Amino acid sequence: MSQPLDAFTLLAGAQAATGLSDWADPTFADRFALALAHINAIPMDAAGRIAAAGNIHWLLTDRLRFFEDRKRFALAEEVIEAPMFATGEPRSGTTLMHALMAADPDARALRFWEVMHPSPPPGTVTGVDPRRALADDEWREINAKMWKWLHCHPYNDMLGDGLPEDERTWAFDFRVMTPTAWWRVPMQHLATGLPTDAAAQYRIHKAMLQACQYGREKKRWVLKGFHGHRLKEFFDAYPDATLVWLHRDPVQVAASSTMMMADIMEGIVGTIDLVAEARSHLARVRASIANTMANPLLADRRIHHVRYVDFVADPVGTLRGYYAFAGRDFTPAAEAAMRAYLADNRPDRHGKFHYSAQLLVDAGEDIDALNEEFRSFRERYDVPIERRG
Repeated sequence: MSQPLDAFTLLAGAQAATGLSDWADPTFADRFALALAHINAIPMDAAGRIAAAGNIHWLLTDRLRFFEDRKRFALAEEVIEAPMFATGEPRSGTTLMHALMAADPDARALRFWEVMHPSPPPGTVTGVDPRRALADDEWREINAKMWKWLHCHPYNDMLGDGLPEDERTWAFDFRVMTPTAWWRVPMQHLATGLPTDAAAQYRIHKAMLQACQYGREKKRWVLKGFHGHRLKEFFDAYPDATLVWLHRDPVQVAASSTMMMADIMEGIVGTIDLVAEARSHLARVRASIANTMANPLLADRRIHHVRYVDFVADPVGTLRGYYAFAGRDFTPAAEAAMRAYLADNRPDRHGKFHYSAQLLVDAGEDIDALNEEFRSFRERYDVPIERRG
């Protein structure tokens, strides 16, 4: 195995490259060291270590510049008014919901080119912003490396103009390691295991929205993320937000997310153990459904609950209902843009995505027993059992 990466050297290198030294968080250096210890524990060859060092340098320099921007510009004065969010389990239609909301000409969504390279604030750039082309090239690299991902997530063909999840704004905070930040590094994604601080993470998220809003036409923010385990901090950060929550059969959620993540990670680390992956995703779904059933904030008046099957049957009608819930006008222009998006973006345009609950059977589960296990959830939100292969 090649030489381990050194935290002090990497931090000092980012400071020297930018001429900046404020990490904007007294806990950051220690947390970064923990993330680096995780990376150093992964057996990588010299090329892998070089890729990891380059990736880390990118994220560290972005962080320094991003927080310096808040000193140079009046970003903290930007008001994020009544944002609309989509949430739910992975593979529950949240990305399509987000894409349709983002098609509304009166709405603004985060774009990958903005969060992958967040400094300077886009509204301070005159002419063509070079980050658009840079992010397009990076997404061509991602799509070539993880080509199967397009089957289940065709939205990646939007390249740098694509729609990131809210969690992607935390990449330079080293609390999660997502594939869209670490695709060049031969390592599994890390969604848990590093210290989390939901309140601090939402401060970064809001800072990203403020930076992207600064100096630009004011529009309604439409966003998407997995906020179910952080509802208190979410509403503390955005007290006037509304949240549309899509509910889907947990068995199919586990099966679909297993195959999706296997397709993603195969392009980064090679062959994936599908049984282990299925067990991991089912454990995550079980924990998430338990949170949904126990969290009193799920009954909050700012949350609009929607069945996945209803959204699939009538996406535009479902969104019309959410707009009414949020007190927003559902304009003819918004409806036309959403219908045009659906007509121009068939979900199988890059090939058919295949998955089956058999993945869970292979992992030792009994589907009837799982359906019984999730009965109370399905009854609360009127979620039917999906009959698939």
